[in-house]
Amino acid sequence: MDNLGVLSLLALTPILVVAILLVGLRWPAKYAMPLGFVAAALVGALVWGMNTTTILAATIEGLIIAIGLLYIIFGALLLLQTLTQSGALATIRAGFTSISPDRRVQAIIIGWLFGSFIEGASGFGTPAAVVAPLLLALGFPALGAVLVGMVIQSTPVSFGAAGTPVLTGVGQGLAGSGEVEARTALLGLDQAGYLASIGLEIAVLHAIAGTLIPLFMVCLLTRFFGANRSFAEGLGVAPFAIYAAFAMTVPYVLVAALLGPEFPSLLGGLIGLALVMFTSSRGFLMPKQTWDFPPRESWLDRWTGTIEPDTSVAGARMSIWLAWSPYVIVAAILVLTRTVEPVKDFLSGVTVGPSDILGTGIDETLQPLYSPGAVFLVACLITYGLHRMTGRQIGTSWAVSAKQLAGAAVALLFALPLVRILINSGPDFNDTGLASMPLTLAEGAATIAGPAWPILAPWIGALGAFVAGSNTVSNLTFSLFQFATAENIGVSPETVVAVQAVGGAAGNMITVHNVVAASATVGLLGREGDVIRMTIIPTTYYCLLAGGLAFVMIYGVGFNLGTSLLVLLLVALAAAVVGMKRSMPDATAPRS
Repeated sequence: MDNLGVLSLLALTPILVVAILLVGLRWPAKYAMPLGFVAAALVGALVWGMNTTTILAATIEGLIIAIGLLYIIFGALLLLQTLTQSGALATIRAGFTSISPDRRVQAIIIGWLFGSFIEGASGFGTPAAVVAPLLLALGFPALGAVLVGMVIQSTPVSFGAAGTPVLTGVGQGLAGSGEVEARTALLGLDQAGYLASIGLEIAVLHAIAGTLIPLFMVCLLTRFFGANRSFAEGLGVAPFAIYAAFAMTVPYVLVAALLGPEFPSLLGGLIGLALVMFTSSRGFLMPKQTWDFPPRESWLDRWTGTIEPDTSVAGARMSIWLAWSPYVIVAAILVLTRTVEPVKDFLSGVTVGPSDILGTGIDETLQPLYSPGAVFLVACLITYGLHRMTGRQIGTSWAVSAKQLAGAAVALLFALPLVRILINSGPDFNDTGLASMPLTLAEGAATIAGPAWPILAPWIGALGAFVAGSNTVSNLTFSLFQFATAENIGVSPETVVAVQAVGGAAGNMITVHNVVAASATVGLLGREGDVIRMTIIPTTYYCLLAGGLAFVMIYGVGFNLGTSLLVLLLVALAAAVVGMKRSMPDATAPRS
């Protein structure tokens, strides 16, 4: 079969199956993902010509990756339970309440700023696994905590894990291409300089799009979890939200320009967190009216999970610094193991897992000492001593965490094999010579778009992240395709590759297995579709704005498609704000 349109639709089938079941029919991921896996295997075998051995090898590869992700989830769950049993979470809750009892402020400080720092240090979904349980412990509904954890999986993601999506994703995605080498030589750059130039464009695009992400986050929080179900109540914290956005994105861009792709999110998040915590404690831009969730007894059943957080306020028995020490330890170990080369080399050099699975050439290994899961476990061990925990408290934390982990296993053990079948469907693993399913989808989109491709480029990045659950994998898969498409239509390949990475970061907000992983840390399973229905809103905004900006960066401002898109988007946002402000009196009135 060589009809690109038909092949594109067939390649899209497994994704459509999952999307319809999760988002449309609200099926739990533990039921939707197995059917998506079956669809991927059938399309791979019947259309792409993948043999049974290759499908099995890709499945085994996916299972190994899933085990690695479950390892991280367990570590995050155990850290939460350790702090719960020691009483530290009660102290942390009291500390945040003393800065501001406003839930919008708490979400911005913990989600946007602390989460950006954790993303910069570790990446790979770790921020949501840290942020969601912490917000749950502060009294957020489980579904709201996951929402916050997923929305911040956007602006910092392209520079997560010390720049891995750029250095490895884009770098390896473009490696070995004669066209890329010729372009690099033409610009007078070496490979590191070329990646740094792309990284700076990524940072600028992210900084512009990310300015509204904290405000988006709190507006979604007030709309879906407030007593009045009002977007307008989120606008009450707009000055603080935009200030917090700039507190992170300004140093983020400066670091990208001065130091390269390794540290924009890590240092941007850290500087922003320190600045905003300092100014917030002194009341700067704090909202005049405090916003909180409705009384717990009025919460909808779908808001809550199986974990009941300890929401009591701590007494004086533990200092705030001692209570926060496990998170400080996590951050310090992450920075140490990601930035000190001898330590990084030693830990990442310890690997387990098969090579040449079933003779197919497919390899997959785990790095048990380098994984964020190991960091969580070490932090827990240190915390036992720091917080003087009893054997009973420690035993309870392990038992509860193991029980909670079981709920996430089914969905992840099907989601990752599905992804690997799609990615491994290329000509190296089929007898039809067809490009892999993700590349076929991208080629179909490029054929339709032509010179307007920069507007669609971020959507391909988002699709790659949605399928693979990783901005890094999306960049590995599509960077060279984006580069070649840009050269074919005669536009800057650096900008198109940059907007691919930005779209890949935005796609992390709707990635199924990241949603499952974050949900597992708060005991919320079976509501993945509810999360994606909410996070698709900022994902759409992000991709539209990034595409319009890329188009204007390439073709200039004028009477063109990119400028028109940006104007329409700004008008739509302005109209939405005006509508929210007009509804403010009704939104803030008590409901009968």
